[in-house]
Amino acid sequence: MNQFAIVIVYPEKMLEKVKNSGNIKVPMKREFTAVYEKQDGWVSAWIEEIPGVNTQGKTMREARANLKEALNLILEVNKSLSFGKSVNTKRETFSLVLSA
Repeated sequence: MNQFAIVIVYPEKMLEKVKNSGNIKVPMKREFTAVYEKQDGWVSAWIEEIPGVNTQGKTMREARANLKEALNLILEVNKSLSFGKSVNTKRETFSLVLSA
């Protein structure tokens, strides 16, 4: 079983534009562990940290591309589902450092 990190990186020009706008939050770099497993001519792939982010492809390249798309979709949907829940909902940036 091979493990790789997937990093979502935003172009530097986009970050500068967002930083200078004043009313838009700067996108953050996020790292996830992608796990790939070859079985019966297919490459299965999933994100270790987020249940439900999984896919497959005929090649490693296809599986990786599908996994990036699945991860982006899950993150977008989860974020949209959390907005407008109630007036009592609070949002904050949360950081966690895990020991090895």
